[in-house]
Amino acid sequence: MKFDMGAQTLSTLIKGSRGSSSDLGALVRRLVQAAQPLEGKFNGAGRVAFDQFKARADGIAGELNSSLAAILGGQSGMESAFGSGDQEQGENARRQMSAANFDGARFR
Repeated sequence: MKFDMGAQTLSTLIKGSRGSSSDLGALVRRLVQAAQPLEGKFNGAGRVAFDQFKARADGIAGELNSSLAAILGGQSGMESAFGSGDQEQGENARRQMSAANFDGARFR
């Protein structure tokens, strides 16, 4: 099995995730603002759920941002691991090539 990933793949993913992180929190806040006209229109359990959502909107946005920050941390760790693995692979190849006896492999 071969796994081939471009050198910029994780960097691009991190940039996209970073932008999504701030966008998601803003979207939750916009959802609450958009639902403002519905306030007071619900009764019973629907009203309780609506009021709880509205009261927790900042917490929800914070939790989402926190979760995405953890994902960004994981992506950064993967980028670091892949980069050091690629460098180590190159160093190992150079070390093996310098130890090889290429002159002994000549056919005459």
